[in-house]
Amino acid sequence: MADIPVICFVAAKSGTGKTTFLEKLIREMTSRGYELGVVKSDAHSFEIDVPGKDSWRFSQAGAKATAIIGPDKYALIQKTDSKRDLEDVLPLIQGVDIILVEGYKAANRPKIEIVRRERGTEIVSGLENLIAVVTDVKELKVPVPLLDINDYQGVADLIEDRFLTKK
Repeated sequence: MADIPVICFVAAKSGTGKTTFLEKLIREMTSRGYELGVVKSDAHSFEIDVPGKDSWRFSQAGAKATAIIGPDKYALIQKTDSKRDLEDVLPLIQGVDIILVEGYKAANRPKIEIVRRERGTEIVSGLENLIAVVTDVKELKVPVPLLDINDYQGVADLIEDRFLTKK
């Protein structure tokens, strides 16, 4: 089985619009018939278990891992001593055409960097992994395609051309 393509969407600072852009890109790519996996890097602790529910109760009782399996989806909650590496989690995502990742600047994966003038014009990605910059700064000089911050269709075209077999 071929490796699933992975693209990280990164920015020098939070608040540049990565989530908003990815949300539009996901809608565009799914409308083209692609099945997507998405990974979100979270610097803070998060909770997906609902207090009082069975899985939460199992966790509170001391379970290190809890899985919830329903008729149309499943979830695995795995406690860890430290933040996992992206490469540890990617193999868990199956049955998709591509995986889009929000964050993980240090990952050795292709990257699309989001640059918004109001948050600064610094590029944090090394050129060896940078495949495009999505920005509202028209005069930014980079040796990769420069796409408008609202051009999620153009980014979908770029991803489709470079990483996917058109559906």
